[in-house]
Order: sequence, then C-alpha cells, then structure tokens
Amino acid sequence: MPTRKTVRTRVKPKSASARRSKTPKTQQNSASVPAFLAKATSGPRLSDAKSIVSMMESATGQQAAMWGSAIVGCDTYTTRYADGREAPWPLVAFSPRASAFVLYIDWKRHPDLLKRLGKHKTAGGCLHIKQLADVDHGTLQELIAAAARSRKAASS
Repeated sequence: MPTRKTVRTRVKPKSASARRSKTPKTQQNSASVPAFLAKATSGPRLSDAKSIVSMMESATGQQAAMWGSAIVGCDTYTTRYADGREAPWPLVAFSPRASAFVLYIDWKRHPDLLKRLGKHKTAGGCLHIKQLADVDHGTLQELIAAAARSRKAASS
C-alpha cells in the first residue's frame, strides 16, 4: 500500500511594519449616512434603520457618522485593548446586516432592560435585532441611552 506524504506549507510571518501598525481598521469618515442606509437597506428595513439612527442621535446629542464602510455610530470614546493600545470608537453604533441589525452598545450592564426589550439575540458585545417590530421601541431607546451614559462614564 502506498504511503501518503504530508505536505506542510509555511505561513509567511508579518513584516515588521505590519506588526508595528496600530492604526485601527475601522475609523470615522465623512461618508454619507443616508446614502449608506439607502444602499444597504430598503423598504421597512430602511425605515427601521432610520429609527435606530434617530434613537442613537437622541441618546448622545450627536449626529450620526460613518465608521468604516458599514457601521453607523454616534459620539466617540477611547477604547483600550488588552495589549494596552487605545483607539477611538463610537459610543453607540449599529450595522444593518442582511440577517439583523447589529447594535454595538454596552448592553451587558443593563440586564433589566434586555428582559423587557423583546425578541433579540446577544453575541459578544453585540445586540442583534431582526426588525424593530420584534422589540419595544421605548425600551430600545432607553437601552441605547443607558448604554451611552454608562460607556461615557466608564471612559471618563
């Protein structure tokens, strides 16, 4: 019986400049939020996306801006990574993905609000909502505002 030879490939290590690069991939930019939403969503999802933006703007008192190519965020704070580096990140943000609206908010500090929210999922630091009809709008607004306040206080 012939033997099978295992072929191993070597992964090329990152260059020294790539290892030193600490620039975050997702940064605030000047792209148009309405244009992005119109391209990424349609019909009822567009209306839902605009409602989420309105809730975030109301909670932060800041106008929404694009972060990278697919995240809409309001206000900023400095996040600290385990390796010690720091980078700006939106205080509250969301991305209208095909499967759900993914909200980047500090939901873990507010389990009481999550219980009242309605149909949702959580994964990591994200809150996933398929459509706004699945959740209580007042509770979502309250959760976004509470998350913005707690993140702002924690970063001060």
